[in-house]
Amino acid sequence: MRSTKPERFPFPFTSGTFRYSTNVEPAPCPVTTAAGSWGGTVVDVGDSYRDELDLRGRILRADPSRCTVLPHMWPACWDALLYLLGELAADHPEAMTFERDGRKCRWRNDLLGVEKTFTIGDRNSLPGGPLRFAGEQVQEDLVLLDQREDELWADAGLVTFAADWSLAFDVGMAFQDVHGPVPPRVHEEGVFTRAERFLMRLQPGQAYRRTNWSMTAGHRLDTSTENAPSWTPERERMIAEAPDGLPERLHLRVEVQHLVRLAPSGAVLFLIRTYLLSLRDLAQVPQWRRDLASVLDGLPDDVADYKGLTRYRQAAVDYLRATC
Repeated sequence: MRSTKPERFPFPFTSGTFRYSTNVEPAPCPVTTAAGSWGGTVVDVGDSYRDELDLRGRILRADPSRCTVLPHMWPACWDALLYLLGELAADHPEAMTFERDGRKCRWRNDLLGVEKTFTIGDRNSLPGGPLRFAGEQVQEDLVLLDQREDELWADAGLVTFAADWSLAFDVGMAFQDVHGPVPPRVHEEGVFTRAERFLMRLQPGQAYRRTNWSMTAGHRLDTSTENAPSWTPERERMIAEAPDGLPERLHLRVEVQHLVRLAPSGAVLFLIRTYLLSLRDLAQVPQWRRDLASVLDGLPDDVADYKGLTRYRQAAVDYLRATC
């Protein structure tokens, strides 16, 4: 599978420091980086579009629990599907069309060779269900948040590219509980309380985004809890191997997370698009290698440990600074 090209990579830092924050901004809005730009659309169709969707299909066939919907969330799933197909068709009219006549819909995606008619609300017209079909058309992972009892609840989702978490475990949990594993300092600063309040004030059709980041050993999108028996030993082996190869094995992993209030259900659609760029490719951009080295060097130990960086943080800093 191809890595993201530097010119399309959403490098998450604007300086050499990092601290947890809500860091949300309106979307879509293009961002210029030292290597190119990103962010011009809510749904991003990348160079590895078909490859990533093929991988998602294999993961879902092996583990259907990666797509889980609590019964009261079916209307929100239909809202999510209609929103995503509409975004795709608007951004790629040369390859995709979405037509709706009342409850009857027709979707065409030439990039995948898909042509499908379905009826909104009729699950028999989409045997896998609306959320499953949406996940077969977009590279983003999908989580649907229900708003009730003055809280947000993660009550549905399709997640195949999780970074050390599990949809099957989190589904049905409150927003604050989902983020429980984050270092205590982040909760003490009220970051997630402010984020939840912000999300609950979103109006129908409003879209915002934020970035999240970590590092990973190997070009692997699926580092979910369910798949830990596969990726954990691989990570340990890669770290233990000759250090000369570490820059090719280590990747900066960036999630562009979009947050959209859907109508008429009122659910919040949480989109997670994951990008990987090797340390060697990243180091070809002088500003990026300087900023990332500074961020990693100044990261508090508890944050570094939470992000899984402890074992190779110093090696990454040494490499980045040696290439300056």
